[in-house]
Amino acid sequence: MLGLKLPTDPRWVNIAEMNIDDILTDHAFCEQKAASTAISLIVSFPEYSDLVQEMTVLVEEEISHFKMVHDLILERGSKLGRDRKDAYVAALLKFFPKGGSRTTQLVHRLLYAALIEARSCERFRLLSENLRDKKLAKFYKKLMISEAHHYTLFLNFARRYGDREKVDAKWNALLVFEAAIIRDLSNTQTIHG
Repeated sequence: MLGLKLPTDPRWVNIAEMNIDDILTDHAFCEQKAASTAISLIVSFPEYSDLVQEMTVLVEEEISHFKMVHDLILERGSKLGRDRKDAYVAALLKFFPKGGSRTTQLVHRLLYAALIEARSCERFRLLSENLRDKKLAKFYKKLMISEAHHYTLFLNFARRYGDREKVDAKWNALLVFEAAIIRDLSNTQTIHG
């Protein structure tokens, strides 16, 4: 369903489980960045009323996810750590050239967002199926479903606003590019690493 060209190395779950506090901090900041992305799309493209409507709902959902993760961190007797640079997203942003028409810029941003959500969905599935902590496993299963919805939301908007054939070609090229990123990144205690 997600179309990812390279599945996550199953050993990533073991690394994640051994470093669950780091994973939870990274996850919290991923949710905050997702809310920021939705706000940025509203600010940058206010003329797309249907996008603005959906992004408004998404902001609320993503910030509620941030709160849920933060609450889990506190419940576990920990504190939210500091945000770290996301090597995955930094590498992903190199795919499309800067510039182009407003529509092209919008489509590119939607495709990035769709792919980040797809990879998050895949990682959350792995956590939901493999974590020994059943409460966390259940938590990640619930969020996996949300991420799948977000992935399709962004991809469908890209297809709506851009030429479908060109968008699908870019999407497939982006999937291949992302597979190389996943192959080159080490298995780290981050959601996308």
